[in-house]
Amino acid sequence: MPGNIRVKICGLTEAAHVAAAVSGGAAYLGFVFFPPSPRNLSHAAARALMLDVPPGVAKVALTVNADDATLDALCAALPVDFLQLHGAETPDRVREVRARYGLPVIKAIGIASAADLPLIETYGAVADQLLVDAKPPRGATRPGGNAEPFDWSLIAGVDWPCPWLLAGGLTPGNVAEAVARSGARQVDVSSGVESAPGVKDPARIAAFLAAARQAG
Repeated sequence: MPGNIRVKICGLTEAAHVAAAVSGGAAYLGFVFFPPSPRNLSHAAARALMLDVPPGVAKVALTVNADDATLDALCAALPVDFLQLHGAETPDRVREVRARYGLPVIKAIGIASAADLPLIETYGAVADQLLVDAKPPRGATRPGGNAEPFDWSLIAGVDWPCPWLLAGGLTPGNVAEAVARSGARQVDVSSGVESAPGVKDPARIAAFLAAARQAG
């Protein structure tokens, strides 16, 4: 996209919303394969959406603590460019997934305080990219997409071991501040461009992409 902030629109479920993300300049499109999420897709539905994504826009499959059988079926059915591991996967599991599927892996990590920062080095050594998210609130049924930000200044000035994306509670109204405070050059949004849980809003997608472009 114009500028130098790359955007991932995650949790897409409809062709019109994929089109809005692509036309607005998103660099990554995220598709969720986790039944508790309101954004969960079947393989058939996801394949129909992914086949309309033009070359140069990365298709990311988000899973949570998925076993080999689940990932085997997903990768056999879908033209995936990245696997996003958004659960409690260990560093060894990240290595296994990268080796087994030959795809770049984005590992999500949750940040709530400075005590969580060592995760950046631990997982940055084994993943291709990190997605730095807010830790889910107590009692949450899913590890992301909860519209919760964290203190972005916690990660300002970090010497990152690999590329990374900032996530967690981002909206068209706060993405510029988030970029300024964290130093992020890539951002991820899901609930911040929805009109209801799991329902993307093309106008909000366009507004978020425009705000990220201006932040860059």
